[in-house]
Order: sequence, then structure tokens, then C-alpha cells
Amino acid sequence: MRLTFVSNERKMSISVVMPPQPVESGHRVTVFLAGSIEMGTAVDWQTQAIALFNALLPAEVQEDWLLLNPRRPDWDASWKQDRADPQFYGQVSWELDGLRRADHVLVYFDPATKAPVSLLELGAFHQKAVVVCPDGFWRKGNVDIFCEQFGVQQIKDLAAAVEYIVQQCQ
Repeated sequence: MRLTFVSNERKMSISVVMPPQPVESGHRVTVFLAGSIEMGTAVDWQTQAIALFNALLPAEVQEDWLLLNPRRPDWDASWKQDRADPQFYGQVSWELDGLRRADHVLVYFDPATKAPVSLLELGAFHQKAVVVCPDGFWRKGNVDIFCEQFGVQQIKDLAAAVEYIVQQCQ
């Protein structure tokens, strides 16, 4: 999906792919938006992150960037969390493929959620993670110590984390 935004009178676009769309190749920078999703509980921080990337990236480089957003609008809570369920298996496979392909993994822990899958993703892909773990997240202490001991960049808020990733890629 290509999202188009209008800001300061100029038209800009950045590629955003969501499951079950195939993950595109050929972008200079790919960022996976890992973190809290728990539908109905977690804030839709992914949309905020997309808008922040769009605002920070110069128009001439936006087409070089790909954002992978696992929050799918057609998620069905009735899908059985079992590898035998083809919908569930496809979602998890899409996420793992995207995490492997990503240059950066932005992990946001919403304090209103438990986010066990996000904790798993942080552990598996910590080498390329940038973490936002606000006060109030139920395992903030664990995340803080993990990031400290494994050298994972931890940033105070979502806007600063997006800015950090953009700066790292210039």
C-alpha cells in the first residue's frame, strides 16, 4: 500500500506494507514496526510512527524507504493461535520475514499492554532494534536491563526514536 500525505503544500509518499501483502525488495532502508498491537488495548502507534517518518524524511528520499506495519485492518480474533491455522501461520510468517529483512526494528511497548510477542521479537532481533518503553509498561525494568546489557538503543519517546533512525540512515 502506498500512503500519501500532504504537508506544507508538498505531496509526499512513503511505502507502507501490511500483511498479507508481500514484503517488497529494492528499498534502501526497511523499518519493521514491532511492538504492542493488542487490538482494542494498544494505541495505534504505528500510524503515528508512519506520520513521523513522513514528516522527517525529505521528499526526495521517501521512495527509498519501506515501513513494514504488522497491524492489519482485517485481523480476525477468531483465528486460532496455532500453526495449523493458515491465517495465523501466514501472519506470523509475514512478521518473521519482515523482521529478518528489516534494517531497523522499531519496538514500542504500550504501557496499557503486555506485548509478549513484542518481547520475543526484541530478544530475537535486538541487534537492529530501537526501543521505546515508557514508564508504566509492566516489564519496563526487564526491558531496561536487557537493552543496557545487550547494547540496544533505548529512546524516551516515539518521535525521538523515529528521528534517531532517520539520522542513522543519512
